[in-house]
Amino acid sequence: MGNALIVDDSSTERKILLGYLQELGITVTTAESGEEALDKLTDVIPDLIILDVVLPGKSGFEICREIKAGATTAKVPVIICSTKGSEMDKFWGMKQGADAYIPKPVDKDEFFSTVKKLIK
Repeated sequence: MGNALIVDDSSTERKILLGYLQELGITVTTAESGEEALDKLTDVIPDLIILDVVLPGKSGFEICREIKAGATTAKVPVIICSTKGSEMDKFWGMKQGADAYIPKPVDKDEFFSTVKKLIK
């Protein structure tokens, strides 16, 4: 069904999201920081990026802006998954170019339907 990049500094969250995506038949790569994610994007462009907001170094919001500004990555759907789940956080995430914003803890059904909608 495609491939995805998970960017999250929490190994627990990465494992949960990895399991969900694998259930959908999606091949997954992971990164623990925004900088690591940007490095990986120079090699392979995924069909979907799952991005945390609170990361070491650059925030997920900054990384999202960079992804959406990149010539090769601008059209890659980005789902922000974060504990920062206020309406203002969601608004700000969408202003940075995110295609969806799912608060943590991630609701499996909401996650599945969002991923299916974004990966054609």
